[in-house]
Amino acid sequence: MSGRWRVVFMGTPEFSVPALEAIHAAHDVICVYTQPPRPAGRGKQARLTPVHARAAALGLEVRHPVSLKGAEAQAEFASLQADVAVVVAYGLILPQPVLDAPRYGCLNIHASLLPRWRGAAPIQRAIMAGDAETGICIMQMEAGLDTGPVLLRAATPISEEDTAQRLHDRLAGMGAALIVEALAQLPDLRAQAQPEAGVTYAAKIDKSEARVDWTRPAEDVARQIRGLSPFPGAWCEAPFGRLKLLDARAVEGAGVPGKVLAGGRVACGHGAVALHSVQRAGKRAMSLEEVQRGVGDMTGVVLR
Repeated sequence: MSGRWRVVFMGTPEFSVPALEAIHAAHDVICVYTQPPRPAGRGKQARLTPVHARAAALGLEVRHPVSLKGAEAQAEFASLQADVAVVVAYGLILPQPVLDAPRYGCLNIHASLLPRWRGAAPIQRAIMAGDAETGICIMQMEAGLDTGPVLLRAATPISEEDTAQRLHDRLAGMGAALIVEALAQLPDLRAQAQPEAGVTYAAKIDKSEARVDWTRPAEDVARQIRGLSPFPGAWCEAPFGRLKLLDARAVEGAGVPGKVLAGGRVACGHGAVALHSVQRAGKRAMSLEEVQRGVGDMTGVVLR
């Protein structure tokens, strides 16, 4: 190992926290950048980001500028004299002066096997597209959107057990381990340019994508449900109101699309899905069969 580096950490959501903890254990995190606190909850009280809360608990300096485009913010960043910056789902564009300020530049932990799924929602898009695997890339950042050369990568299979949340948690742990490995090998790591073939973009999930279209094949519906679980959550309309769909498997079955079949299954355009986890408004998550114990037998009901 080359020693302990002076690291600026830049991240915001829960996905970034394992990497912060791992780097803090191995190196000197001289400052943490994160998104500003924002109103949340019923009282609209300002809430710290997960990274901010964890950094404060670790006794680290935290900064949360609304932008890094200004000369003053860039000068403050440069004054840290960091060896390297690690960026994990930070949420702000880094201007070139920020990318250039650390001795070894800025490294990004990206949750896909680049160049597939550049962009905002790689975990959800990989599941929804039916990819057989995904992974983590440690990338040298440049001005383009996730276009930089890759230093290290690690793959993991995507199974039908994986919801976005389960895959998120696994990839967060993988990213934490891989960034520590990358830092241990600096400055000797050699980056490889991303191939031009195979580029796809993981657009931010829009809530309009969440309503289930039961006329689609069962495999597509099941992947949509798992890929959007738990947020924003796929949903449909039932006789008692909106039903959030959190986990499903494609199974055998036939009927009018949306029709509830025996055994907690729902017919699709081709095949059926077994709803393993659903949630009524104000209720806990449960199987469709459990829901029916409360609302009565739904066999024959058509979900919309």
